[in-house]
Amino acid sequence: MLDQPLSPRSAREWLTTLARYRDPSTPRSLFELAVTLLPLIAVWALAWAALSVSPWLALILAAANGLFLVRIFIIQHDCGHGSFLKNRRAQDWVGRSLGVLTLTPYAVWKRTHAIHHAYHGNLDQRGIGDVMTLTIDEYRARSGFGRFMYRLYRHPMVLFVLGPSYLFILQNRLPLGLMGQRQYWMSAMGTNAAIAVLVALIVWAGGWLPVLLVFLPTVVVAATIGVWLFYVQHQFEETHWSRAEDWQIHDAALEGSSHYVLPQPLRWLTGNIGIHHVHHLYSRIPFYRLGEVIRDHRELAEAQRLTIRESLSAVRLHLWDDPQGKLISFAEARARYGIA
Repeated sequence: MLDQPLSPRSAREWLTTLARYRDPSTPRSLFELAVTLLPLIAVWALAWAALSVSPWLALILAAANGLFLVRIFIIQHDCGHGSFLKNRRAQDWVGRSLGVLTLTPYAVWKRTHAIHHAYHGNLDQRGIGDVMTLTIDEYRARSGFGRFMYRLYRHPMVLFVLGPSYLFILQNRLPLGLMGQRQYWMSAMGTNAAIAVLVALIVWAGGWLPVLLVFLPTVVVAATIGVWLFYVQHQFEETHWSRAEDWQIHDAALEGSSHYVLPQPLRWLTGNIGIHHVHHLYSRIPFYRLGEVIRDHRELAEAQRLTIRESLSAVRLHLWDDPQGKLISFAEARARYGIA
């Protein structure tokens, strides 16, 4: 990852500049919705039709369609940040409706994601909406079984293979973390009911095969890509974590989020979410304007750059090392601190 300094402006001082990009265009937003949703439906229909030719062909088409579902999630994500439409009520209904396709209850996700934005990088406020990350001292204080469980949690098979499907297919069915509030139960149960109706209609029209070989593969692939993106956006070696007394929200937003450099068409399919340092600093910028920001401001374009090749090495980073101010691997923790 390139270690490029930002301009002399502080993270807070960037806010005035970034505010110029915050206003969404309703025609542009509706266009982005159409060119994402219509292809998603069309490829689903094509995969369904392909079932009569080859189940494998249907599966391949459905899996590839996961990329369009990732972009649908980015649009839902922008709705949650209030950056997609100027009309808040219409925006929330778009978010709720898309949540049926992404298997994500909109109000629940909106609240937990807001908590993530509000406290990211604060070592004393970890929990909801984050990938669990222990400090060296916290890991050392765990029992042998506790260390084993943390190692299991951080294993790539759990984080990127089993975890995404569990998160979107099972965990999202309950408003975990917000169980005591009626509005989030309504969001979760309302989304569950709509998903049940959708699945029932698919079964009624074509049996269980379209569910198993068309609908679910798209969801699983999208969930896997989404979790990977979220991981590399914050779990890189020189990310930013600090204790509450030293934590500053704007510094943590800008310095604790990567600029994941993706080629086209991946940038388009992932809704520019790789420009995550800008998004975290000013979340009201519509996803389709994030490219304008790094085009206009080279300092931001060069900051926290993470290539695809570099992102692969981030998988081996597991523990936050306070003295060094960076994430390190279990192997380095063992060599440096003698803990296994």
